[in-house]
Amino acid sequence: MSATVHKGGAPYYYVPGPSRHPMMAAFGLFFVILGAGQWVNGVNWGPYAVAFGLVWWLVVLKQWFGEAIRESESGLYSDRIDLSFRWSMAWFIFSEVMFFASFFGALYWARVHSVPALGNFENALLWPDFKAIWPSMQAGATASPAGTVEPFKIMGPWPIPTINTALLLTSGVTLTIAHHALRENLRGRCITFMWATVILGTVFLGVQGYEYYHAYVDLNLKLTSGIYGSTFFMLTGFHGMHVFVGMLMLLFITLRLQKGHFTPERHFGLEGAAWYWHFVDVVWLGLYIVVYWM
Repeated sequence: MSATVHKGGAPYYYVPGPSRHPMMAAFGLFFVILGAGQWVNGVNWGPYAVAFGLVWWLVVLKQWFGEAIRESESGLYSDRIDLSFRWSMAWFIFSEVMFFASFFGALYWARVHSVPALGNFENALLWPDFKAIWPSMQAGATASPAGTVEPFKIMGPWPIPTINTALLLTSGVTLTIAHHALRENLRGRCITFMWATVILGTVFLGVQGYEYYHAYVDLNLKLTSGIYGSTFFMLTGFHGMHVFVGMLMLLFITLRLQKGHFTPERHFGLEGAAWYWHFVDVVWLGLYIVVYWM
């Protein structure tokens, strides 16, 4: 049941009425996961299920977020709601930290334990030509003795990953400038630097798309290229997905700024998106060092 709104101010803690949005969003995600599972197994209708689920999910999110924006702009959100948003975003980012920690952990375990274990005496009798060396540590150690993995070249740090690192670090600077501009009530400057951040994020995704093309065509580095290929694409691919989500957050915040939303005193929408974007930057720095340099 919704909280009573007193004339002249926001309720102590606004509680919206029952909503259909969570159930409808879950319905769309069901088709995304179902279709993705069938797609990777070669089922023809898999891609169509993914597309249907994504479109459904995006339409629901547009309606859901639009409703939340209207509630915010109508003055229903008090300081208590603002505090709840901050805690919610902090825990969400913590869950993302653990998500990426699992992939970094998988990479560590493969490099330090699994691959060396495959080079022990017993396995040497079975696969005498196997090189128990991580591909980035020795050239030519990328082929499978049994022929299940084709030879491939690794992705080095120069030039594509380094260019993307510069793009993301620059975007963090432009976003910080935009945030400080809004706090100083310089809305025009804030919008300019927000658009710069969105453009930098979009360029990053374009460069990463080219990186994947280069990996598949020129390096023969694929998702099927053993544990190196799978960890490389899982880590960089999921990070790219997070960049895409963060870029959408910043885009919608920028559009809201152009409509006059947010004030120097109340603008957690921008702050929350900025937290997420800086988190994505930090994860990329870890990727850049561990995946491309080591």
